[in-house]
Amino acid sequence: MTSPSGLTAAEVAERRADGRGNDYRADTSRSIGSIVRSNVFTLFNGIVGGCFLLLLILGRWQDALFGLAAISNAIIGCWQEFRAKAALDRLALLNAPRARVRRDGAEQELAPAEIVQDDVLVLRAGDQVPADAEVLDARGLQIDESMLTGESDPIDKAPGDEALSGSVVVAGEGEARVTRVGADSYANRFANEAKRFSLVASELRSSVDRVLGWVAWGIGPIGLLVLNAQMQVAGGWVDAWRTGGWVQAAVNTIASVTAMVPLGLVLMTSIAFAVGAARLASRKVLVNELPAVEGLARVDVICLDKTGTLTGGEIAFDAAHPLEPVDGWERVLAWYGADPAANATARCLAVPYPDAGAATAAERIGFSSARKWSAVSFAAGPGEPAGSWVLGAPEMVFGDAAADAGTPLGSTVTELAETGRRTLVLAHAAEPLTASEVEAEALPPELTPVTVLTFRERVRPDAAQTLAYFAEQGVAVRVISGDNPRTVAAIARDLGVDAGEGFDARRLPDDVDALGEVLERNTVFGRVTPEQKKRMVVALQARGHTVAMTGDGVNDALAIKTADIGIAMNTGSPATKAVARLVLLDGQFSHLPDVVAEGRQVIANIERVSMLFLTKTAYATALAVLFGIMILPFPFLPRQLSITDGLTIGIPAFFLALLPNAARYVPGFLRRSLSFAIPAGLVIAIALASYTRAAMAIGIDEDQLRTGSTIVLAVVGIWVLTVLSRPITRIKTLVIGAMFIALVVLFTVPLAAEFFQLVDPGEDAAILIVVVIALTIGALEIVRFVHRRWIAARPYRARTGRGRARPDQVAGTDRRM
Repeated sequence: MTSPSGLTAAEVAERRADGRGNDYRADTSRSIGSIVRSNVFTLFNGIVGGCFLLLLILGRWQDALFGLAAISNAIIGCWQEFRAKAALDRLALLNAPRARVRRDGAEQELAPAEIVQDDVLVLRAGDQVPADAEVLDARGLQIDESMLTGESDPIDKAPGDEALSGSVVVAGEGEARVTRVGADSYANRFANEAKRFSLVASELRSSVDRVLGWVAWGIGPIGLLVLNAQMQVAGGWVDAWRTGGWVQAAVNTIASVTAMVPLGLVLMTSIAFAVGAARLASRKVLVNELPAVEGLARVDVICLDKTGTLTGGEIAFDAAHPLEPVDGWERVLAWYGADPAANATARCLAVPYPDAGAATAAERIGFSSARKWSAVSFAAGPGEPAGSWVLGAPEMVFGDAAADAGTPLGSTVTELAETGRRTLVLAHAAEPLTASEVEAEALPPELTPVTVLTFRERVRPDAAQTLAYFAEQGVAVRVISGDNPRTVAAIARDLGVDAGEGFDARRLPDDVDALGEVLERNTVFGRVTPEQKKRMVVALQARGHTVAMTGDGVNDALAIKTADIGIAMNTGSPATKAVARLVLLDGQFSHLPDVVAEGRQVIANIERVSMLFLTKTAYATALAVLFGIMILPFPFLPRQLSITDGLTIGIPAFFLALLPNAARYVPGFLRRSLSFAIPAGLVIAIALASYTRAAMAIGIDEDQLRTGSTIVLAVVGIWVLTVLSRPITRIKTLVIGAMFIALVVLFTVPLAAEFFQLVDPGEDAAILIVVVIALTIGALEIVRFVHRRWIAARPYRARTGRGRARPDQVAGTDRRM
């Protein structure tokens, strides 16, 4: 058994030599080889890679440019997972900067890794337990294990109880003997389980994967259909094989198959996530998981913990408002301010009431965040305050009387709380605390309010502007705090929030539906417990809301973890930051508008870009089927499709994905995208098939046919880009204009024209090209008009279950025709 004075230097050295130290190097979460295999050896990389190699074998390297997209996609995928792996490998619940231990009878501060088994830990409020330990001595010791066990209420610890590594001391103080260290500790076992690799659920990613799955099923049979048609065009299977016509048939088939694969969409989604995360990082916002950027766009309710979010979290003593003349109350406040186990509010009393050093506590009940009061009685002696004293929230000490304006206490508390100041009451009972009261943690009887104490919090200078932004963007705000609801409401009103009188969380119903109704009708809530914060998030989610939760304390950890998007302040507890998707590195509340705006920009632009890629997949699939059934020569070389892919989708999509876009996201991304892409793709495929049939009828040769088809597809594709870019801004005009200029350059510069096998289509073909382009553009305008009206009429709900979404509220849609 360890001596109360702690281990000696020799005992520490012996345990360290035996491997009983707390230093621990975790295994990596996922091997590099596994990441490379999962991103390189995929079905689509196999298809594209096989086509790429076949073209190289056939000596047609010029037609293998599409392989660059597959390579880029594999690289960005590996980079993204390497980043996630690095974050997971750094995951550690035990990131307390220092830990206190007693060795050789003296208290020392050490790094957690320097602790050894059987060390005596000295625990005080705010400390994180660095290793599993058995409590030896407890003086009002309460530990929050919410990060580890899901139990949100602080747990009272008595000698013999276990203190788990990674938990946080929220009240009181004590000593504990280390029982398990390193890999055997609870927190490190927990961290190992958390390192199981998994990508965050994402509607964008799942929708793209769904499309890729559909295409995968279709590539085989459609590819065979096209190959058969091209072999028939070459004179039949036997003649094509004998004359070498099968080479061109294979190239045409590869062109049709690779055109169906929306490789660029996967790439652009990853790039948009990464760029969004990088932009937020430049604004001091750490994105722990890239798809969290997408989740920001869906947020329609943000829950704010007042302290540390709306206010700076710094509390200062304001004034004392005496009610009853009882001797010694200033001395009691001095003792509270000097108490080593005092919380932040009580410590503020040390400045106005300096400790004279004579008051000695005989019995005490430590502060509890659940009770919200503490009590003390002093040893009998000259000058010592007599009786028992209670310091706590007025409502928790005196119940409804503290809110009754007809009593001196209620009148004072109500008046002061309405000014936005935090109130505590110091109460006195004639008799000292009894052992039974201490054991039961019960209030002493016949308490008399002696004085009301007020404290002020510094309101963040950027809070009002930030809340105004949320109001403009249609994001509802709920302020939830453990403080007096009137105090919280007063601060909220000063910041421009229609807060009313504030709702006392002690009156919140347990039923989720009823709780949701209360949350819909009220904005500010006080006296909220940690478990209630979590239940409030759940109730809002049950009503269809996408909820963001911000906070900095351990008591916010469960709510932050439960919320769709958890946002932690960097000044917060390690446990809170560990479960958050986003961390505000400089703790600035004013970054939240940037966070929401970035998420909306990413997902709105990805939806716009996805319509481009999915339109290409739709017309490529329809084109392959039509040409396979009609036994027509495929009208493109793979290199010519690279022109249309680059100028109408790839290059402009990169710019569109990064442009400002504040449209609020509404669920149904894939349905909206396909509802435009499929009819638009069919229109384009029918136009190209019609052009090919008409061109063959008037005797246009093969090179002219391909050139004319490339012109039709490029011009029509740029028009689709224009339609989806509306409203047209100066930057969009530059991008679209640049694509037209690049198209002209490719057709007029001899070297480029020769490489892409572009020739003069001839006068007859030129007239046909103009007619086909004009009719196709007209049909696409009709498709877009119907699509917009369909979206406007369809009752999309932003997970609220109410209302219709206007077109300008839906990500990726135009704001005007």
